[in-house]
Amino acid sequence: MRIVHGVIPVAGMGIRLLPSTKSQPKEMLPVGRKPVVQYVVEEFISARVDKILFVTGRTKTAIENHFDLDPELLRHLARKHADLLKTLDYLRKNVQFYYTRQSVQKGVGHAIGLAEQFVSDEPFAVALGDSIIVDDGPISVTERMIDCFQERKAKCVVAFEKVPRAHVSRYGIAKPKKDGEIFEVADLIEKPEVDEAPSTWAVAARYIFDPIIFETLRRTKPGKGGEIQITDAIVAVAKQYGGVYGVKLRGHERRYDIGNYESYFKSFIDFALADKEHGAEIRKYIRHIVGKPLRRTAKVRE
Repeated sequence: MRIVHGVIPVAGMGIRLLPSTKSQPKEMLPVGRKPVVQYVVEEFISARVDKILFVTGRTKTAIENHFDLDPELLRHLARKHADLLKTLDYLRKNVQFYYTRQSVQKGVGHAIGLAEQFVSDEPFAVALGDSIIVDDGPISVTERMIDCFQERKAKCVVAFEKVPRAHVSRYGIAKPKKDGEIFEVADLIEKPEVDEAPSTWAVAARYIFDPIIFETLRRTKPGKGGEIQITDAIVAVAKQYGGVYGVKLRGHERRYDIGNYESYFKSFIDFALADKEHGAEIRKYIRHIVGKPLRRTAKVRE
C-alpha cells in the first residue's frame, strides 16, 4: 500500500530565532529562494505523499497562506510573468493540505498524536517543518524509508545522521542492534550525556509510523522539559512490538536544521552558493569580502 498521508509539525515558537520569528513562523524563513517548509513539502511530494497535515500554532497562519491556491496571482503571472509560474509549481500539484492546531506546546509526540483522525488506520510519514534534507541521489530519504517500512513490515522507521560525539546531547541517539545502512533499533536515548551515548547516530527529523504509535503516545508520560517525547514512544514500540528500524543518511544527503541563527546563516549561504542563476556571483562576492572589515553600511549597531 502506498503511503499517502504526511504530517508536518510546525507549532514550535522559534524562540532562538527572535526577533525574526516574532511575527512569522521560523518555518517560513527563506533559505535560498524558498521558505524552509516548502522544501519539506516538496520532499513529501517527491515520495508521492499527497495528503499533508500541518500541526500549527496560533502564529502560523503564514504557512496556510503560502500553501493556499491563489488563482488571481496565477492568472496575473500567466498574463505578464509566465517565466515565474514554475516557482509556484507546488500550488499546482495534486496535493491536499490540511491543518490542525496544537494549542498547548507539549512536544513533538503530542503534535503527532493530534494527527490520529487524519491518518485513521493507515501508516504515515512525519517530517519536522524546520529541517531540510538535501540530496543529489535518485530517491529521497523519505522514499528509502517508505521502502524499508514496507519491505520489512516495520512498525516505525527513523532517519539518522552521523554527528560529532561532542554534540550527542543535542539529539535523540540510536542504539543499533547491528550496524548497517539499515539497522534495527534496540534503544533510543533522548539527549544523552557524551559518555552515555550508545552511538553517534542522531535522529534526523524524518519518521514513518504504523498507526500503533497513537495508542503508544496515549500511554507515554511527559519526559524532559515536561513534553511528550516521540523518542520515548518509539522506544515503547520497539520493546512491545519490535520492528523499529533506522535508515542512515547517505554521504550525498545532508540535513539543515533551522533552529538557531548560526545554522540558519550557514544554510542560507549554502543554498545561495548552489543557486544556478546567482551562485557564481555570490561566491565571487564572498571571496572578495572575506578578511575585510565590515563596510560602514553593513555594520550592525547593537
